Amino acid sequence: MTAISLQGISKRYRDHVAVEGLDLEVQAGEFMVLVGPSGCGKSTTLRMIAGLEDISEGRLLIGGRDVTHAEPHERDIAMVFQSYALYPHMTVHMNMAFGLLRTSRLARDEIEARVQEAAQRLQITELLQRRPNELSGGQRQRVAIGRALVRKPKVFLFDEPLSNLDAKLRTHMRSELERLHAELGITIVYVTHDQVEAMTLGTRIAVMDRGHLCQVGAPMEVYRRPANRFVASFIGSPEMNFLPVPEALTPGRAWLNAQYGDVAIQHCAVLGLRPEELAISVEQVPAPLSWRGVVQRVERLGAEAYAQIRVGESDVLVRTEADAVLEAEQAIVLEPELARIRVFDAHTGALLTGRV
Repeated sequence: MTAISLQGISKRYRDHVAVEGLDLEVQAGEFMVLVGPSGCGKSTTLRMIAGLEDISEGRLLIGGRDVTHAEPHERDIAMVFQSYALYPHMTVHMNMAFGLLRTSRLARDEIEARVQEAAQRLQITELLQRRPNELSGGQRQRVAIGRALVRKPKVFLFDEPLSNLDAKLRTHMRSELERLHAELGITIVYVTHDQVEAMTLGTRIAVMDRGHLCQVGAPMEVYRRPANRFVASFIGSPEMNFLPVPEALTPGRAWLNAQYGDVAIQHCAVLGLRPEELAISVEQVPAPLSWRGVVQRVERLGAEAYAQIRVGESDVLVRTEADAVLEAEQAIVLEPELARIRVFDAHTGALLTGRV
């Protein structure tokens, strides 16, 4: 197992900064997920680790060895691409063996053993004599992973490998990747824009935005306590609701002042609550911290439902029971789970720290 250290890594093009001053420590055997919207720099970061992009500034260490300027083949990594990048004229067997045949000094018997072992692990043994155009998308992805496995590298890099698969296959392949990681104990750096993939796969997740690292932590840590408003809105599906401090409610402002002091009021605080952290009350006597709203629509998903509530000029999403008696234009009161409230600076988006 091998650790990766990114120390002040930057990537600059002529008039564009793709990644700036990124510091990240990937622990040995960790499944690290880089997640963020398109153009945030996550794939560029992965390509710098792989040696496919030059590093403008900073240092990159793999297994304690400085590989900042090393060639890709000197880094002992394997990368799985979004497009699979399989050779269409070769069989699955040759696609998996070709790299070792060309670049390694392994005996053919050893290469064959590695191919058979990887095929068995990925349950594609019966596909070894087929060509890529005879395979489904999920099967092609397994072949691409198998081609990486046979090399037995120190680090595996994945660049949005499931984005071309349908929803059912993505779910299945996520479980396969989890199983492989648990069985092999390998170090993985995985890039995705899908926060569901990030939450379900990552030992830790690193959230990026516009070339900067916003937060690193365990998935539920980031979900429960996002460092800023961007992370709060990006992580979670549906995303977090943002509500103004109810200025008309003196008790509500008194609660905020007791928890955060004058700083929250001075910074025009915005409160963040996830859909499951708000309760709908049909009683018209508001609690000390609550919002009056009007039901817009209710989306029932079988075991649960999501109610869209208009609060002032904003729409708020609330998770509720599937058989909740709610209808459009109904007046309600939203009551928050006080222990879950996050308070963000309305200007900078930073999470404000409370007194307790």
